[in-house]
Amino acid sequence: MLAQYRGHWLVASDDDNRLVTARGRLTETPVTGDWVGVDEGGAIAHVFERSGTVIRRAPGEQGKPASAQVLAANVDLALVTEPLPEPKARRLERFAALAASGGVPVALVLTKADLDELGYETAAALARRMGVTDAVAVSAVTGEGMGVVRSWLTPGTTAVLLGASGTGKSTLVNALLGEERMKTGEVRASDLRGRHTTVTRELLALPGGAFLIDTPGIRVAGLWDGTGESFADVDSLALQCRFADCAHDTEPGCAVREAVDAERLAAWRKLQRELAWVEDRRAAQRARDAFHKQITRELRLRER
Repeated sequence: MLAQYRGHWLVASDDDNRLVTARGRLTETPVTGDWVGVDEGGAIAHVFERSGTVIRRAPGEQGKPASAQVLAANVDLALVTEPLPEPKARRLERFAALAASGGVPVALVLTKADLDELGYETAAALARRMGVTDAVAVSAVTGEGMGVVRSWLTPGTTAVLLGASGTGKSTLVNALLGEERMKTGEVRASDLRGRHTTVTRELLALPGGAFLIDTPGIRVAGLWDGTGESFADVDSLALQCRFADCAHDTEPGCAVREAVDAERLAAWRKLQRELAWVEDRRAAQRARDAFHKQITRELRLRER
């Protein structure tokens, strides 16, 4: 599936691309990147099993049940973007965790390298700190680093761009496409950051045979299902702690506290607290659902 809109989806077939609706109640709501089956009436009738999903906690009003929102499906690589010269490491970690929790490998792409002579060093340092294998500083203006990104996008693979608004995603897409297809905003003079321009998630075919899902800037990247391998360094060291339930705070015999950067460990704690809150909300919702089902069964038995 190429793109999703309110109540409609743009689907690609062997013959053409067409805008379709969905038939009845599907087990999954179609999202960009899905493989779907379309019936004779031209409506989506089935969503095939997914792999490599990027899922966040859906933004919602306080007091409402927590729910998941699938941002992209069948993804092979997540390109997590942050602009130079001052990339936000904590935001990179959160987006990396969002992708890794769905089994999607992560590569860091620091944009606007033309504004920072030490962009490559910064990218390498962040990658080492986060345990990420691939990282690069790129400039769509000079072309710096673009060859590295293209080498990651091998024919037949699907990548997704993840990042906040104004991090240069649309400019990067245009550079990869070789044309000005995506609208870009002017850079603000106050902080050298761009403005939000992408309004929907769209799967694009790149010249080299790979596919790229462009996403709107994500303002709220709430975690939903763990952090995947994004904190593998913490998880590995934790096996050496004296206590199995070590919180890596003040416990004696902690193997993590001295080995992991203090800011990264603080970020880990924050995400763990967030995940605990999400799990409490999900558990409460499961309990309410079970109670309502029980009441419904009892009422039906009484009516017989």
